[in-house]
Amino acid sequence: MLEAAGWGLLAGSALLVGALVGYLARVPRGVIAAVMGFGSGVLISAVSFDLIAEAHELGGLVPTAVGSAIGAVVYTAANVALARRGARHRKRSGGLQPSEDQQGGSGTAIAIGALLDGIPESVVIGASLISGGGVSLVTVAAVFVSNVPEGLSSAAGMRTAGRGARYVFGLWTGIALVSGLAALAGYGLLAGAPPQWLAGITAFAGGAILAMIADTMIPEAFDDAHLLVGLSTVAGFLSAFALSHA
Repeated sequence: MLEAAGWGLLAGSALLVGALVGYLARVPRGVIAAVMGFGSGVLISAVSFDLIAEAHELGGLVPTAVGSAIGAVVYTAANVALARRGARHRKRSGGLQPSEDQQGGSGTAIAIGALLDGIPESVVIGASLISGGGVSLVTVAAVFVSNVPEGLSSAAGMRTAGRGARYVFGLWTGIALVSGLAALAGYGLLAGAPPQWLAGITAFAGGAILAMIADTMIPEAFDDAHLLVGLSTVAGFLSAFALSHA
């Protein structure tokens, strides 16, 4: 369980690294968009060849399809609710994030939204240890790489919206810690679960992650990289695919 928590904390710490760069440095928005596209491709590859493939191997098509669909629906419903409270543009680096004066409670909504984005990834990291063969390094690497541009872009947007350093770094430090706890829970709660249940939960996380990529990451990347986002996304996809077969 401690190993699971450590891997989750490591992957989650990339959010804080990205936030430090995004808040303290003036990174061109085109660069942020390109890195965001790369991170999207990495996650898509991890979901395709690690999560969904593993779920199918564990439980077959039905638990995998049902779990993925439920994960996407639950994430989307939660995301819609948070968007109405000011968290719609939580990953945007430009001036779209509302300040607290513009929309009261938006800071809390953004914090909850950031948790919503990170928990499924961390649970899967913990669950990957259940087989006894060690953590899925591809999943950890994919989450780490994708978390850097997420933290970078979101922190840059928070700075533009007038949120202070205490809020920004407190938020991302807290989410990194929660990522470790979520990975611990993924191992502790799912160890001994029937293969069909484990398949469904793994697929649930995969569906939620895919919905998150489509709803929050790719739109941010496309806004500033436009047609070039396809190239950076494919580069990330192929990098993760090569890592999974190394």
